[in-house]
Amino acid sequence: MSITTEAWIVFLFIGLAAGFLASLIVGGGGGLIGCLVSGVIGAFVGGFLFHYFGISLGIENALVVEVIHATVGAIIVVLLARLIA
Repeated sequence: MSITTEAWIVFLFIGLAAGFLASLIVGGGGGLIGCLVSGVIGAFVGGFLFHYFGISLGIENALVVEVIHATVGAIIVVLLARLIA
């Protein structure tokens, strides 16, 4: 199974948007790279948690669902990073 370049770009944009939204919600900045890193890690965390707990948002647009999952995950990642640091 191969992931296309377009899929990588969409994944990075979702991570960037999620990291930016998380920084707006919980505060802080971190710049472009900080938002990207927290968003990409948050995408994995959010996707895992929503799947693990069987939470379905009832939204038909997959892109919106992925951004929400990634944003929730990024918020968790940022909050956990603040507890550790």
